[in-house]
Amino acid sequence: MTFYDFEAESITGESISMSKYKGKTVVIVNTASKCGLTPQYEGLEILFQKYEAQGLMILGFPCNQFGNQESGDSEEIQEFCQVNYGVSFPMFNKVDVNGDNAHPLFKYLKSELSGGILGSKIKWNFTKFVIDKNGKPVKRFSPITKPEKMESTIKKLL
Repeated sequence: MTFYDFEAESITGESISMSKYKGKTVVIVNTASKCGLTPQYEGLEILFQKYEAQGLMILGFPCNQFGNQESGDSEEIQEFCQVNYGVSFPMFNKVDVNGDNAHPLFKYLKSELSGGILGSKIKWNFTKFVIDKNGKPVKRFSPITKPEKMESTIKKLL
């Protein structure tokens, strides 16, 4: 399996194949609207605006597994992201990132890039995975890593 073998449902309900992003550097992030880290949406959007023309794609996956911080439905999530942070990168329907019902894409990403001494489990909202232009997961960033701290890694991969 590669990154390109997965599909996910967009926030508007459309099935999207990750193969759509072939040749792009992709950042996958599990998000939440009511989290202390939610302002990272702003940094993610800045990176997206700055590097989209050079091949960067950011994909947001809302998740309600951490402190019930993403309890809204797709419409509420989408509106929140656009009104509060001007998010223009693709957002997907809410997923689980841990446990038996974890989305297959997150199972794959965790198996490719472990989370350090605590294993592959995603610890909190805004864990970020970077995938190179060939679909290979190359770097995992912790929830507390601000998006701007990923910029040098992203620039090398573009």
